[in-house]
Amino acid sequence: MHGIDFIQDLAVVLLVAGLVGWLCHRIGLSVIVGYLGAGMLVGPFTPPFSLVTDVERIEVLSQLGLVFLMFGIGMHLSLRRLKRMGLPLVVATVVNTILIYYLTRVLGAAMHWSNMETIFLAAMLMISSSAIIGKILIEVGATHEKVGQAAMSLTVVEDVVAVVMLTLLSSMAKFGSGADGAQIGGTIGLMGSFVVLAGVASLLIVPWLLRRLAAAVSVELQTLWMAGLLLGLAVVAARAGYSLALGAFLLGCVVAETAQRLQVERTFEGLHDVFSAVFFVGIGMQIDVRLLADAGWLILGVSAFSLLLRPLTCMAGFVVAGTAPREALRIGLVATPIGEFSLIIAQLGVSLAVVPSKFYPLAVGVSLLTSLVAPPLTRHSARIADALLALQPRWLEGALAGYQNWLQRLQERGQRNQLWQLSRKRLIQITVEVLLVSGLLLFSEQMFGLVRDYLPVDQSYPRGAEILFWSALGLVALVPMVAIWRNLSALAMIVADASTAGHAAAARLKPVVETGLKLGAGVLIFFWLSAIVPLEGMGRWVPVLALGVAAVAVALLRTRLVYWHSVMEVELQQRLEQNEKKASVTNAPWFKQHSDWQLSLMECALPDLADVRGRTLDELALRAKFGVVVAGIDRQGVMIGNPAPGMALYPGDKVLLLGEPKQIGAAKAFLRAATGMPGHSNFDDVRMERLELPAESGLHGRALAEIALSRTHGLQVAGINRAGQRILNPGGEEKLFTGDEVLVLGSPDQIAAFKESLRNGG
Repeated sequence: MHGIDFIQDLAVVLLVAGLVGWLCHRIGLSVIVGYLGAGMLVGPFTPPFSLVTDVERIEVLSQLGLVFLMFGIGMHLSLRRLKRMGLPLVVATVVNTILIYYLTRVLGAAMHWSNMETIFLAAMLMISSSAIIGKILIEVGATHEKVGQAAMSLTVVEDVVAVVMLTLLSSMAKFGSGADGAQIGGTIGLMGSFVVLAGVASLLIVPWLLRRLAAAVSVELQTLWMAGLLLGLAVVAARAGYSLALGAFLLGCVVAETAQRLQVERTFEGLHDVFSAVFFVGIGMQIDVRLLADAGWLILGVSAFSLLLRPLTCMAGFVVAGTAPREALRIGLVATPIGEFSLIIAQLGVSLAVVPSKFYPLAVGVSLLTSLVAPPLTRHSARIADALLALQPRWLEGALAGYQNWLQRLQERGQRNQLWQLSRKRLIQITVEVLLVSGLLLFSEQMFGLVRDYLPVDQSYPRGAEILFWSALGLVALVPMVAIWRNLSALAMIVADASTAGHAAAARLKPVVETGLKLGAGVLIFFWLSAIVPLEGMGRWVPVLALGVAAVAVALLRTRLVYWHSVMEVELQQRLEQNEKKASVTNAPWFKQHSDWQLSLMECALPDLADVRGRTLDELALRAKFGVVVAGIDRQGVMIGNPAPGMALYPGDKVLLLGEPKQIGAAKAFLRAATGMPGHSNFDDVRMERLELPAESGLHGRALAEIALSRTHGLQVAGINRAGQRILNPGGEEKLFTGDEVLVLGSPDQIAAFKESLRNGG
């Protein structure tokens, strides 16, 4: 009865998670803390409350929850969003990450920890919790402040860092603590190739598939398809030697670029909530409570270290990127709590047996304490920043101001650098295309294993399947290879033109420089391909033959290959740019904080049973009652700025309120009030019914526009039968006469009310 045992465990997990999560919500804690506590409560280490004891089932639950959690995180990350954030945020994140790594190494050395333990601790402290920070910003009303938005943007880039760290840590555990730079660099390059290969393929396939599904099947079947794709790509990532988390994260990032993102978000919202809770409860069940007590002093020490370290390193990173010191320090104070990724990293280290089991309770304890301290730090970040910066010496203040001015001049100079502006886009394209080709070749053996059984095999030609596969793969790889060479040729021409400009012999030097650059690029391409073409496990002549076929294809299909690449590039560009101009609550350009006016912007999401549902802004009179203004409404991902007074509110709307914090708090309580009276919809009962117009109706000779049945009774006139002549969908100018048979459309109570009015003379 293994299946029943699994269902029983899942039921216990969900019920206890719901109960403890509700308690945490009531007392103002993050629900993540509640889920972890629920896991520790019912896990195998807390008899007699151990309701779930099977370790294998716990791990299955945790892995399944991890897939859906990472998919949800990926859904909130998109290339468009990263592009809007710009290079300074990436620089700030990199500096922050490097500083945390080296300062944690100092702490590890002082505590006599091993190299692997120190690296895992540094990785745990590098990543802040987007879920906890987002919840805190909403509670303190700082979501639309510049500091709050910068902190949330930081968590987005840190999510990418976390995925890279998971791969690096897995590689280091495989090679041991003696992994050298070449091995780590190879791991990063291999992962980059896999990510680009899977990402480009998904960007070309998933949006097309979602469009077809949206037009052809029901929402239920779309959900099934997406769940299958999610689990499938997670398995592909695992088969390629990476974690399930990477595949799920990639699919989430791809879906975030599609027009169907909001629909997928809605259909997966329940699944994401359920399985995210399952993941955190699963983490909690793997924690020995006795270790949590034994590690009490360690948890306090690391928490204090983290609360001091993260604000300062975040500040340093943002200052290096060009942010004012006061604002940079406030961002660091907001970004203190650690959470979901830190737990995943700790779980990875313990499961690989490269760190002691105390890392589980350490991650949970530090997450709990930083989450408790984060709200007051966020709420009073301006005062704390002012107090700390008042202590800095004048020479440091002057040095920082000078650095800011120098950075601004450097940025202006870079914008005027024509060579960089012409080369930047091509360098990005070359990088992506190199990673794509590398992915095709490095993972060719895994791909061949997937299709081997489906290829025709002739006993006379035992290598026929390999030749066929490699010929097809070579043809596919030729498309980006031709693009790489075209971009390199264009770069060579640009650099040659720039380097010889103004020289007396520019006309003779330019072709020489251009040719030399092309020869150098060709040599680099040769060594690159020689290093990544897999020759093990097959005859060396197979790739050579495939290359010969590819050379013939280049000679015959060069124009067609250029066209195919252009089509693919345009298709990818459209994927990344669609909905770019669609505003939302978080990217609408007119929503800014003006602290000197003491005004705030806060979101209020209307619950399903909100008493105000269906009522217009004019009826609610929020300005008169509370002194707040509705600045915008986010409805299904579409931002409605400055809505008209006649606009009605509906469940699920995110209303953006502008006013003083106290006024907004009162307005939010009013909008979210729900007495529990369920809404009633007659949608399923809507029907058409034929009614004969009696003489006493009082409607004889009156036009439909004058009668206005839609306004008075909520009905529509679908047709009129007048002496055998049928008038379908009549216009407003059409008149009714006694004896007409009217086909009306509406609910039973609406039709009954109209019948009564006919008998009573209209």
